[in-house]
Amino acid sequence: MLICSLIVSCKEKYTPKPYGFFRIEFPPKSYHLLEENLPYSFQIADNATIEPDKTYDAEPYWVNIVYKDCNAKINISYKQIIADTSLENYLADSHRLAYAHITKADAIQEKGFENRKKGIFGVLYQITGDAASPAQFFVTDSIHNFIRGSLYIHQIPAADSLAPVIEYLKKDIVVLMETIEFQ
Repeated sequence: MLICSLIVSCKEKYTPKPYGFFRIEFPPKSYHLLEENLPYSFQIADNATIEPDKTYDAEPYWVNIVYKDCNAKINISYKQIIADTSLENYLADSHRLAYAHITKADAIQEKGFENRKKGIFGVLYQITGDAASPAQFFVTDSIHNFIRGSLYIHQIPAADSLAPVIEYLKKDIVVLMETIEFQ
């Protein structure tokens, strides 16, 4: 009886199922104004929190925007511009730090940002590939204030599987850049 059931049940070839990934569902986008005692303000996502940067080399007004549901954070560092040379140094450092990922990156795309009304400009570095930081940026008024940010997702960098998370968080970076104001 066992042999008969095996013969009858094995008419179709077995095809293995491909490995799948969990579906990632993000909360709808909504923002609120950052209400901290900082020399700058911007809109952040409602599902993000602000924490002071506690690394050993952190300076005043450095913060992290933490996304617990995405296991990610955006490091924000603030510098006050003292002389023309410091702005040049900050711009060069931002460029150097973004391009330090070139060994793992497939490409780095720079997108310029300018708000003439507020006198603010910046650059968003979109880093594609398996780099540790998929996005970095800076925003400045080129007179007194300079902010640099970098996105880090605390997972093994696999660009294909992290792509939805990266795109979701890049939108928040764009909102940050568009709404930033210096006091």
